[in-house]
Amino acid sequence: MDRLDAMAVLLSVVETGSLSAASRALHSPLPTVSRKISELESHLGVRLMTRTSRKIVLTEVGETYVRAAREILGRVDEAERRTSGEYLTPRGDLTMTAPIVFGRLHVLPVVTDFLKAYPDINIRLTMGDRTISLADEQIDVALRIGHLPESNLIATRVGSMRTTVYAHPDYLERHARPVHPRDLAEHDCVAFEGVLSHRFWTFRDGKQDISTPIRARLLVNTAEAAVDAAAAGIGITRVMAYQAKRAVDAGLLVPLLEDFELEISPVHLVHLSHGLMPLKLRTFLDFAAPRLRAVLS
Repeated sequence: MDRLDAMAVLLSVVETGSLSAASRALHSPLPTVSRKISELESHLGVRLMTRTSRKIVLTEVGETYVRAAREILGRVDEAERRTSGEYLTPRGDLTMTAPIVFGRLHVLPVVTDFLKAYPDINIRLTMGDRTISLADEQIDVALRIGHLPESNLIATRVGSMRTTVYAHPDYLERHARPVHPRDLAEHDCVAFEGVLSHRFWTFRDGKQDISTPIRARLLVNTAEAAVDAAAAGIGITRVMAYQAKRAVDAGLLVPLLEDFELEISPVHLVHLSHGLMPLKLRTFLDFAAPRLRAVLS
């Protein structure tokens, strides 16, 4: 049994979610994929996964083995890249993730300029507002907004971002302008589900944090929708400054309660720790970081 090949098959099954999907991804017959998994389990003397009619579920020991296999294959891949010269010339594939709005407005222009400057590098950019595991999703670099938890990630700070309350000028003509967070209880609000609470918003009054109840007349799940609804005069919303910038520049939104906002959120480019960082990743970080700092300054 080729253990490295068996590990690669196992990771493909885990990543695609089923033996049949892995068979298609690997262009290998389904019986061959199944046999290699069975041989690996027999060699180890443990059950790595439970097969159901709908999906593959890793056992506890299977999860541990998959993490180890991913690290081992990553080191083999790193050795091959070093041997093939990738550490001498920036080339190869990079995977990146970024928040949806910030990614579209600010990361994508940097990426397109980078691709023009480095024709031997390809990038897969995934934009989403959920935080994903770089190791599990095989992501090379991510842009993260907010304080980072303790982890094995290496972070390069590129700036900071404020979260602010906004409303359309017409809405403020029809309703008393809030001068303190507690005034929001009397207003219609557009809440951003999943990021901020749709029942309470937290502010800073002097040295004290205060939670203000809000009435969410509209509850949405993207910042763009919250901005658009507030710009249509539906109510007051609270989003990060970059998310509202175009509407503010167009005169569709005005900031409110800025003296009561919480501390700014740091913005980082993060990546996993590498024994020897691939040149393609170092080149991208050196290219992207100063350009993002200029945007966020």
